[in-house]
Amino acid sequence: MPDLPAAPSAFVTGLACRCPRCGKGRLFKGFLEIGSRCDVCGLDYAFANSGDGPAVFVIFVVSPVVILLAVILEALVHPAPWVHLVIWLPVTVVLCLSLLRPFKATMIALQYRNDAREGRLE
Repeated sequence: MPDLPAAPSAFVTGLACRCPRCGKGRLFKGFLEIGSRCDVCGLDYAFANSGDGPAVFVIFVVSPVVILLAVILEALVHPAPWVHLVIWLPVTVVLCLSLLRPFKATMIALQYRNDAREGRLE
């Protein structure tokens, strides 16, 4: 039996937004739109359905960070409320948009690695 190359880590391929099987092909064809198949190994991405999971995990990561930083700023400087809005709204949007793509790719890679399928009642 020939030695097959080790499968790339789901987290490494997810954070790099690469194909979950080969780790080389591009996963996305748009910002959050999944391509139809891997251009390197030919894996069909029809199985990929991350749903709302990535958005929920991004919220769980970004919210405590922004709240903690806002509380620290308030404790140290006591800025006016509008300053908080000017600072934390853009920070929140940038963090959410920058993390959404790698989180979605990681969930798809984990879905592929664990052969996750939609639940069905028979």
